[in-house]
Amino acid sequence: MADNASIKRMKNWQLPFFGIWSGQAASLLGSQLVQFALIWWLTKTTGSATVLATATLVGLLPQVVLGPLIGALVDRWNRRVIMIVADTVIASATIILAVLFMTENAQFWHVYMLMFVRGAAGGFHWPAMQASTSLMVPREHLSRVQGFNQILFGALNIASAPLGALLLELIPMQGILALDVGTAMLAIGPLLFIQVPQPERTDLPEQGEDKPTVWQDMVMGFRYIVAWPGLVMIGIMAAMINFLLTPASSLKPILVTQHFNGQAFQLAGLESAWGVGVILGGVLLGIWGGFNRRILTSLMGLIILGVAVALIGLLPSWGLYLAVGLMFVIGFANPITNGPLFAVVQSSVAPEMQGRVFTLIGSVAAAMSPLGLIIAGPLADRFGVQTWYIVAGVVTLLMGVGGFFIPAIVGIEEGRGEQLDSENFRQEDSPVLAGNLAEAD
Repeated sequence: MADNASIKRMKNWQLPFFGIWSGQAASLLGSQLVQFALIWWLTKTTGSATVLATATLVGLLPQVVLGPLIGALVDRWNRRVIMIVADTVIASATIILAVLFMTENAQFWHVYMLMFVRGAAGGFHWPAMQASTSLMVPREHLSRVQGFNQILFGALNIASAPLGALLLELIPMQGILALDVGTAMLAIGPLLFIQVPQPERTDLPEQGEDKPTVWQDMVMGFRYIVAWPGLVMIGIMAAMINFLLTPASSLKPILVTQHFNGQAFQLAGLESAWGVGVILGGVLLGIWGGFNRRILTSLMGLIILGVAVALIGLLPSWGLYLAVGLMFVIGFANPITNGPLFAVVQSSVAPEMQGRVFTLIGSVAAAMSPLGLIIAGPLADRFGVQTWYIVAGVVTLLMGVGGFFIPAIVGIEEGRGEQLDSENFRQEDSPVLAGNLAEAD
């Protein structure tokens, strides 16, 4: 792509990119602290599992329902402005909730509202940042940058819970919310001074023709993915992984207490081992960058992930310490799987389509998490939680191994995105796509 050629000629791409990245990292820390504090407040105030589950679903809902629309808007609007507005909206909603806590008027439905706003604003912010990364970072460094992202997520998973617990002992809830507003300002600051490149819309009609509507942009995004078999299969794999592994993670406390006869300390050990594994896996990916064909790195990580998850399900009741080691392996495999996969999309998908592609795949994958939770709970109660781990691990392993034998997956990086040029996505073609999708249904 021409945009990547220009990036390679940039001598100092690190300074502007990591200037923005550092602000976003600070904002993520604030968000994690608030998330922990609010969940703990809901737990202490209501003692209701239903309330906690509802809070989680409220946060997921915007991404699942609005994802396709958000993706189309991200590809139409200025991505730098989107990130600034998203952070500002989150900060404003947090200020309102802080005032409610300060005046002792906060209700649990106010927390729902904040989580919904956070979910909606984050639904804009995340694809805008991911889509902008491919225009700010040279293609050969995308896997390493994703490795740094995984290091950040792992570190936050380790640090945010104990730090949040400490802050709850030292300052009131409104103080923690104020900290989150401050970290949001740190994220907005660099965006006010650093230019974020905008992609050239090669999918727009010729001069004099009507500009496509948002709906037609959404349809173009669907058509772009459907016309690329490798991308469709990657989306299916992402959905299956979310369907299988999100419930496995949620059932971890039951695995510890009912199968390994452990307590909170042992559960914390599993969580910490996972976080340390994520950091070290991210460090490896950041230094190494993965194989030249990035998808092979992801498939290798998927195989390791599947084997480790299945082995946890096969462990006897005395195997808790082995489970800690396997949880480290799962954490280590996580960035090896996810980092290169994001880099594949960023380097292969046309820049002007990335907002739609990221959100469409993300919406389908996110929708699988609650479905998996609904199914996994009764099955785990009936057959034992370790059975779900075995099934999830084996299916994940088979997907990783099978990917090596599917040409559309192995060859996903071979320029297919560039072959899908603007002639395939003109406004007048959109009704044809709608008809093809209807026939497929």
